[in-house]
Amino acid sequence: MNDNEIKTQKFIVKYFTEIMIKGDSAKRQMINQLYQNLQKISLRISKDIQIKKFFDKIELVTPLDFVDELRVKLLETSGIEQVLEAIQIDNMHTLDEIKVKVNEYMSHTISDKTFVVRAKRVGTQNFKSTDIEQTVGGYMLAMNKNSNGVDLKNANITINLELEHAKLNIITKKHFGMGGFPLGTQGDILSLMSGGFDSTVASYLSIKRGIKTHFIFFNLGGLAHEIGVKQVAWYLWNRFSSSHKVSFITIPFEDVVSQIFKDISPSYMGVMLKRLMIRASENIAKDLKIDSLLTGESVAQVSSQTLRNLSLIDSASNMLILRPLSFMSKPDIIDIATKIGTRKFAEAMPEYCGVISQHPVTFGSYDRVEKEAKAFDYSILDEAIKNAKIKSIDEVLDDICEIGSLEVVNEPNKNDIVIDIRQSLDCIKTDVETLKIPFYNLKKEFKHLSKEKTYLLYCDKGVLSQLHGQFLKDNEGYTNIKVYRPK
Repeated sequence: MNDNEIKTQKFIVKYFTEIMIKGDSAKRQMINQLYQNLQKISLRISKDIQIKKFFDKIELVTPLDFVDELRVKLLETSGIEQVLEAIQIDNMHTLDEIKVKVNEYMSHTISDKTFVVRAKRVGTQNFKSTDIEQTVGGYMLAMNKNSNGVDLKNANITINLELEHAKLNIITKKHFGMGGFPLGTQGDILSLMSGGFDSTVASYLSIKRGIKTHFIFFNLGGLAHEIGVKQVAWYLWNRFSSSHKVSFITIPFEDVVSQIFKDISPSYMGVMLKRLMIRASENIAKDLKIDSLLTGESVAQVSSQTLRNLSLIDSASNMLILRPLSFMSKPDIIDIATKIGTRKFAEAMPEYCGVISQHPVTFGSYDRVEKEAKAFDYSILDEAIKNAKIKSIDEVLDDICEIGSLEVVNEPNKNDIVIDIRQSLDCIKTDVETLKIPFYNLKKEFKHLSKEKTYLLYCDKGVLSQLHGQFLKDNEGYTNIKVYRPK
């Protein structure tokens, strides 16, 4: 194979199966939306990526420098069933031309292996797909004595070919995509985001279904928690839905919590807190022209999440509330969190214990909850909503660095110790002592470090450093922590 001839990589995107069984109008809309989404995503990677839309696929051709980055984004874009990597060869008119080129590019894959050739074709040729398979297979068998021969049923290697008129695609790899519907085809939703397993997985499933998912966070008083939630919300958006702008809303809920303690009976505090969150979310959603709310609640996951209590919570609003995790077990939820990369965020998320009822009601009364609701001073809730902060999600990381209270330094002193808390294996090089402690081990390992030293936490954007440094300061009492942001 002549590597010098390969200057670009082709990706063939196959649509999610459910898209292809839609009516013509719905199918056209979804394909157009996916095409627009991929245009935005690919343009951010490189203006040299070419993209073409067909009735059954979308093709992207990229310079080799951007293959890995584009592959990742394609596999994390909803609406895609499969991503095929292919070598495109033009002006293939005869079987002889095809067999020579396929052998040139694929002979190295069948050494000491059995193989089979599978072909599809579109256009008017004087041969059939089976002719391509037999001709290419026979030629490769004759030209590669080190192969273990052809096996039509259980081959080690399948060489997949697609001939479109005179354009030959040699499929080199197949990947399963994210599935779901293209983002932007199913409206908008507002996700109540706590940053734990449930709310992050619920938000991911919403994105996967093609819904623009905005985030709302109720700050119960923990700065580290706010930093953590903003970071994981940004992560979900950046990884799975960056083709669309969405909003992140923060509502200060400390005074609401204080008022609950004053006005609400202990056993109903948990239900009332969630009702007030739903009510505030509905208010914000209406202002943003969003039609529904999303929560991560699962039936019976905790004793208070009974059908009756969920019904009592829902009765605080007339807006549609979706709960995609309703019938999922915790292990299933954790499995998805692991797959999408939010597990480590959830496990390291600083917890803030807001309203915890001493004996939470598990089968609340409609009459009683109405009585409790009438006792609450809603002017406090109105003030909290009035003070809501709405930001575009792409501005959230800058916001995190501003709200963090830890000192940021650009140059370490000679006695400082830098701690690289990134998840990656590589470690930043500095002129001072440097340790490698991933953020999810920081709490456990930090207590073994000398209290006489000053530690500078380092990550790519300073976000994780603010989050976990703030947590160690607020919850463990450490004061010898700063954030390291080299110039």
